Amino acid sequence: MTGAAAREAPARLGIDVGGTKVALRLASGGRAPRDTAFRWPSGRPPDPEADWAALAREVARLRAGAPVGAVGVALPATVGPSGRVTAWPGRPGWAGLDVGARLRALFPGAAVRWADDGDLAALAEAERAGAAGVVYLGVGTGVGGGVVLDGAPVTGCEVGHLVVDRSAREERCDCGRFGCVQAAASGPAILRRAARLRGRAVAFAELRDALPAGEGWAAGALEPAFDALAAAATSLGELFHPEVAVLGGGVAAALPGFTEAVAGRVAAYARPGYAPPPVRRAELGGLSSLHGAVLLAEREEAHRGRTR
Repeated sequence: MTGAAAREAPARLGIDVGGTKVALRLASGGRAPRDTAFRWPSGRPPDPEADWAALAREVARLRAGAPVGAVGVALPATVGPSGRVTAWPGRPGWAGLDVGARLRALFPGAAVRWADDGDLAALAEAERAGAAGVVYLGVGTGVGGGVVLDGAPVTGCEVGHLVVDRSAREERCDCGRFGCVQAAASGPAILRRAARLRGRAVAFAELRDALPAGEGWAAGALEPAFDALAAAATSLGELFHPEVAVLGGGVAAALPGFTEAVAGRVAAYARPGYAPPPVRRAELGGLSSLHGAVLLAEREEAHRGRTR
């Protein structure tokens, strides 16, 4: 490490771990954040050791010798209190992996904390909106989400696995059930539906371009996704009475009219005496979880400072 790097204030690192790619942001002092992203190695089945080696390489490249004082990690996997992965249908080889120990080894001396990616996305969107109560649904490789009440995440909410269609038999969710929000509204589920309607495989860019052109197969592929997300937002609204429901994730951000279609369906669910929450596009786009991971690092750094 150079003398200049040694004198540099420790940075905060946010890592958003996804099913197909990972995004990282290094934030320090008054300097502009440095971002990078990479896709997981393409081996089948996914190899957790290869995944971890790729993550370590990207971290080293991004920090370039700079000290890191705190790390926040957004994870789609179910992680036990000890830091061991108990389940991740998207990359099943990670089951049993002690991510807590590996993160501490990768960042010795740093304050390290991990949390559910949906919870962190909800936290970041709530802070950006200045709202104390937010329901967040993120549509990407899967469907995640979270709830913030009184400015704090309600942990343990598996929004993507809410059952919204008991009659569904077309798509089975990664969790093994039929009828989950994720089974109807995830990016891969939408593309599989589009392929069935069109009669051949459909790339995401084709779907995106077909929507403004009025292609019937494209609209038909999205209808079940809109319905599932609207049902989830309405049900969460009945439970938590948030100020706003936020729709984010890479799929929702990239497809024209996506948020507006869900918002219209949610508004139609109004009942006497109660109006469902307004649905808004995520202000942070597809980066909500990454922003939340940086927030988590900041809070962990502040907590460590108070307890020293």
